[in-house]
Amino acid sequence: MKAVVMAGGEGTRLRPMTSSMPKPLLPVVNRPIMQHVLTLLKRHGLTETVVTVQFLASLVKNYFGDGEEFGMELTYANEEKPLGTAGSVKNAEDALKDDSFLVISGDALTDFDLTDLIAFHKQKGGLVTVCLTRVPNPLEFGITIVDEEGRVERFLEKPTWGQVFSDTVNTGIYVMEPEVFDYVEADVSVDWSGDVFPQLMKEGKPIYGYVAEGYWEDVGTHESYVKSQADVLEGKVDVDIDGFEISPGVWVAEGAEVHPDAVLRGPLYIGDYAKVEAGAEIREHSVIGSNVVVKTGAFLHKAVVHDNVYIGPQTNLRGCVIGKNTDVMRAARIDEGAVIGDECLIGEESILSGDVRVYPFKTIEAGAFVNTSVIWESRGQAHLFGARGVSGILNVEITPELAVRLAGAYATTLKKGATVTTARDHSRGARALKRAVISALQASAIDVRDLENVPMPVARQQTARGSAGGIMIRTSPGRPDSLDIMFFDERGADLSAAGQRKLDRVFGRQEYRRAFPGEIGDLRFPSTVFDSYTGALLRAVDTSGIAEAGLKVVVDAANGSAGLVLPSLLGRLGVDSLMVNPGLDEARPTETEETRRTGLVRLGEIVASARAAFGVRFDPVGERLSLVDERGRIVEDHRALLVLLDLVAAERRSGRVALPVTTTRIAEQVAAYHGTQVTWTTTSPDDLTRVCREEGTIFGGDALGGFIVPEFSSVFDGSAAFVRLIGLVARTQLTLSQIDARIPQAHVLKRDVPTPWAVKGSVMRRVVEEAGSRSVDTTDGVRVVESDGRWIMVLPDPAEAVTHLWAEGPDDASAQALLDEWSQIVEGAGQ
Repeated sequence: MKAVVMAGGEGTRLRPMTSSMPKPLLPVVNRPIMQHVLTLLKRHGLTETVVTVQFLASLVKNYFGDGEEFGMELTYANEEKPLGTAGSVKNAEDALKDDSFLVISGDALTDFDLTDLIAFHKQKGGLVTVCLTRVPNPLEFGITIVDEEGRVERFLEKPTWGQVFSDTVNTGIYVMEPEVFDYVEADVSVDWSGDVFPQLMKEGKPIYGYVAEGYWEDVGTHESYVKSQADVLEGKVDVDIDGFEISPGVWVAEGAEVHPDAVLRGPLYIGDYAKVEAGAEIREHSVIGSNVVVKTGAFLHKAVVHDNVYIGPQTNLRGCVIGKNTDVMRAARIDEGAVIGDECLIGEESILSGDVRVYPFKTIEAGAFVNTSVIWESRGQAHLFGARGVSGILNVEITPELAVRLAGAYATTLKKGATVTTARDHSRGARALKRAVISALQASAIDVRDLENVPMPVARQQTARGSAGGIMIRTSPGRPDSLDIMFFDERGADLSAAGQRKLDRVFGRQEYRRAFPGEIGDLRFPSTVFDSYTGALLRAVDTSGIAEAGLKVVVDAANGSAGLVLPSLLGRLGVDSLMVNPGLDEARPTETEETRRTGLVRLGEIVASARAAFGVRFDPVGERLSLVDERGRIVEDHRALLVLLDLVAAERRSGRVALPVTTTRIAEQVAAYHGTQVTWTTTSPDDLTRVCREEGTIFGGDALGGFIVPEFSSVFDGSAAFVRLIGLVARTQLTLSQIDARIPQAHVLKRDVPTPWAVKGSVMRRVVEEAGSRSVDTTDGVRVVESDGRWIMVLPDPAEAVTHLWAEGPDDASAQALLDEWSQIVEGAGQ
């Protein structure tokens, strides 16, 4: 006997899950519903099966193929238009006309005894046998009454409670004889229970009802979909679970990686090659799909997560469904009944209320509160560029595919035959993505100079030597699971805002230029990069007095790429130096604040014991610098900026220094004391770079360890700052602690306030209104200056749903009070 699996329905009640996936392919405990149906058919010897398809038919065909993988022989009957339950089977008549056949839905979960059903049909000798079952609520089904012989007496499709005369309902499973096709008109929409069966009963044809024992669930609603997962995990339905039961009710599939410190409270299921980190908690009735990542601190309860989903740290998912290829970012909360479609992005700290529907390919902004369904629009703004170029989690937000598209878009903004310099840090992720970037550039008629692993300042300097631009890929500072793709202009500086917008437009339109045969770009690996960099640096920066001073310094390369250039640099400086942590460590391409602090403490101990003049510690890409004085005490970044400013200004006695507006106003006092001026810039590194290129600028910095030495370059450069510092200390004959002691203490505090995108404009308007008659500076954001000199600065983040606040006062308490006051204003305006 052959079987017919009806797999053509659209499943409209299950949207958005079925917006981009046919209902039969919806996974129940990580297997498509239809696969469970085919397994049941095979178990009862029904291996020859016709599948009727219509909605997204190709997806069903591609998944199941000819059925060989599942031990079946599958053929397909494709409907050009919806033909109804009977019309779709009529469409397969040629394959079914020779013998009895069984009809079953491809989207209902059951473990009925089909062998007994077929035996009943043959025993009764009827034209049709309808498989029935008893349910507590028959309103959504066709109810049926049979007599003592099992013959159907009455049908009623989807009754009201006033019409209910039985709890026995039609399951949509039938055994039929080919003669039934005589009652189904071809190429029109015909239903079994609504059209054919009433006609057969009217003519007195034998229709029997078989009341089956066992489990049956019509997976037609979100509630029934979630319930079916729980029923499988509870063992209420006899289906195969693909995995190993490692403890009672806890099923884990092949290749899944579950940390011993993860909390698992079954029954639950974790799919193949999923990864559950320490501190994650997965509770009962949760189903985790294949290749899903569940980060530390995530909490899931009754959550159904489809394949290739990223669940960020501190997320909270309860009773929801998450579609495939979706990213749920840090601290997001999704409540019971919510359904997220395929390939969505749920931003950090966003909240999705119960029963909300988010359709496929949508973005929910960070910090958003969503209590209505998102169908057409995206609740968020897609920002390609952030503060560090294009950033995101490796293989979640930053993928090889994205890298190729980005590089192709960047190449399209340049002329054919132009040269782009590429570089990376020492992480494996950066190495892999750089190869993708190089391929895309060459395929777009761009020549590539690949520096491989070099410090970022070297990459910038080499880009400025004849390239049209550059691309540097590095691990995001403090985030070892993330990468930054950074784009440089022809000077080696970060791409300007205008350049970013141009790249953004090309990327958004996906209008990538491709090379014709013979135009594929060249790939070169320049030699003597480090010697070239070191020579240029020592020619540009004043190193007089270093050899005579007899200074001893301790240099910590922090196992980063700065260690590649420092040996040559220290040797040519002729300074007595002790270098620590020089080797590259692939496992640590970046460092957390805690790791950095620990390293500085250790550096201080070495400096003190070695009686060195000072110590410096580079960041992993050699861009930023941290200081330790001769006593081994850490010079905090904001103090280090003032120390270098004091040294430079004291030596030059003229010119100007470039500082972002968030810097303490003590800097103005220091500069003015030595006859120099401060030019305030925005917080954008691009703006700081622009001012440092202008004639008369003698110094720049950002109070975060970034220093600019304008006589050498206009970008942050840890090595250049180090060389300049040695020269300044050698010539002044003062220690860092002596210089620090003569500079007044600064009290600048910072706070971030979550702010939805939709209210950022109103927040800033409210800030200006609240400023009243007080002095207001709008260089970047809004800086309000009090009459006593205290100031508060409010700046909306360009890439995240956050507003940044800085406050300065004569002491920490007054600065804190100012922060508290204006934080309430910002929060109130956002409500």
